[in-house]
Amino acid sequence: MPFVMRCFLLLGTLGLAACSPPPATQEPVRSVKVMQVGESAMSNQAEYAGEVKARVESRLGFRVGGKLVARHVELGQRVKAGQLLAEIDAQDYRLTADAARAQVNVAITNRDLAAADFKRFKELRDKEFISSAELERRESALKAAQAQVDQAQAQLSAQTNQVGYSKLLADKSGVITGIDAEAGQVVSAGMPVVRLAQDGPRDVMFAVPEDKVASLKRGQHVQVKFWGSDETHQASVYEIAASADPVTRTFGVRVALTAQVTAPLGSTVSVNLGNASTAGIQRIKLPTSALRQEGGKTMVWVLDTATMTVKSQEIQVSTADGNEAVVNSGLQAGQQVVVAGVHVLSPGQKVTLFQPTGTQP
Repeated sequence: MPFVMRCFLLLGTLGLAACSPPPATQEPVRSVKVMQVGESAMSNQAEYAGEVKARVESRLGFRVGGKLVARHVELGQRVKAGQLLAEIDAQDYRLTADAARAQVNVAITNRDLAAADFKRFKELRDKEFISSAELERRESALKAAQAQVDQAQAQLSAQTNQVGYSKLLADKSGVITGIDAEAGQVVSAGMPVVRLAQDGPRDVMFAVPEDKVASLKRGQHVQVKFWGSDETHQASVYEIAASADPVTRTFGVRVALTAQVTAPLGSTVSVNLGNASTAGIQRIKLPTSALRQEGGKTMVWVLDTATMTVKSQEIQVSTADGNEAVVNSGLQAGQQVVVAGVHVLSPGQKVTLFQPTGTQP
């Protein structure tokens, strides 16, 4: 065969090979973990993370406004009742107090002159040199002068108090838990400068979801456990928020620790609630790893053991029990549900059951 013809035959063979469709690839068989659905008893335990708080935490501020010139405490510092916390510039208040003091002196001088006139006119009246009406006018002038003295002294007391208000004192012993203003800042009357957690009873504050708040009652006993400790302490619920937090949509709850329990402020604790209303109720529960969201619905993969394929099944989740989701509808006892590898599956896909290393199928 001539060389040119052999080349044409070779090119034709390559062209036919390039035009033929590629061989079909089989979909991989996934290995999955499954569990058989069955009803189990609801736990009577609900655990939440909480934080130790002071029963009373005050936001302290000056009763007058001015420029903050000194802050004498730091965050976390322990203070005693009456201790100086901060100062504002009181020069203007001192000047106003000096002016009020001068007004008192003027009023006293006028009162003394009026008293001397009244005494002199009373002696003249006793000798009947003047009329009773003239004496009454002098007596009225004396009373008016005395009233001016009382008014000036009251104003002096108020201005003296203003000078005293330029020093912020701790009204109770406790710990400084927050600093809201620094030296050089101009503060208004009532503006918080420091936060003081008063000594005394300690509480634990935590948040519960909307579907759990109805199970809590004032006076209910709970168990609290401090981080890193196995010892539990009893506490009682004494405050439940009347409305949900606008951001988290949870309700704040405070439980009171007993006086014998001492804990640093801000300590992390776990609060264990007993819920007798749900204890022992039989419900279908699934691990959260079995759930997936699809189009706003909660879905799971159900295994068909006859064909070893999976199909997608919608379920309704009512609540949580620990780390498990409580299924309200969509599953029946005895079904096999995929609990691992749910995000790599597709409807009708063939699967095999996962076998741990070293075990026989």
